[in-house]
Amino acid sequence: MQQMAQRYATSPEHVPGMDTDELRRRYLVENLFVDDEVASVYTHHDRVVLLGASPVTGPISLPTFPEIRSEFFFEHREGGIVNVGGAGTVTVDGTSYELGHGACLYIGRGAVDVVLSSSDPAEAARFYLVSAPAHTAFPTTLVEAGGGVVRELGDALTSNRRTLNQYIHENGVRSCQVVMGVTTLHPGSMWNTMPAHTHDRRTEAYLYFDMPDEARIIHLMGEPTQTRHLVVADRQAIISPSWSVHSGVGSASYSFVWAMAGENQSFDDMDGFAIADMR
Repeated sequence: MQQMAQRYATSPEHVPGMDTDELRRRYLVENLFVDDEVASVYTHHDRVVLLGASPVTGPISLPTFPEIRSEFFFEHREGGIVNVGGAGTVTVDGTSYELGHGACLYIGRGAVDVVLSSSDPAEAARFYLVSAPAHTAFPTTLVEAGGGVVRELGDALTSNRRTLNQYIHENGVRSCQVVMGVTTLHPGSMWNTMPAHTHDRRTEAYLYFDMPDEARIIHLMGEPTQTRHLVVADRQAIISPSWSVHSGVGSASYSFVWAMAGENQSFDDMDGFAIADMR
């Protein structure tokens, strides 16, 4: 069985003493997409798993890992997959689902055989999976890119005009606890999720994508009165504990996958902080 990287839970008291290298080791996931490999990180915040699969020369079967103590990955878990690369296919127990760029597939508890493949090795699929423990099963469901519940948020005057697609959530694709969607910034807007907020009842993860190679996101984290920042590149993920704010500004246009797991699935269950009150 493959090994899974471990990220142990932290508290807000830890952050003021961390330098940049430690912040990056604990909260930034840099190398999720390696050709013909599966990379994975287990965070003890809500026992969420972040996983990247990059089938290039052939299909990849989703393995299990000793860290989750299961016969197969989805034995007692569920998850959402968003394809952030070229077109590909996810086959779940013999049923194939075609995922274009930005499409989302929910996989419920009990799925045994999951195989991921690219339609064109020259433009390989990059499958990003966020998984959490599940105590009931819901059917595997595909949402095309741009589908789900669409919300238009922000304003060009505050540089945060964005389109939010809710894929897996309480009024959309059903799940036990995973919530997932994709947000795309409009041209000329660079700030996401402003005002910043926390989800004190859920862990959230961001995966930034569709960025130029030379572009970066300045991602804010930490308590609102003790913020820190991380410099994030394309297809890198941030683990955001329930006590941490999360917001970012890019040097170029971008999209991001947001995913949560924890106490509830209410999208609007958040505690906002005005930018004037942050430090």
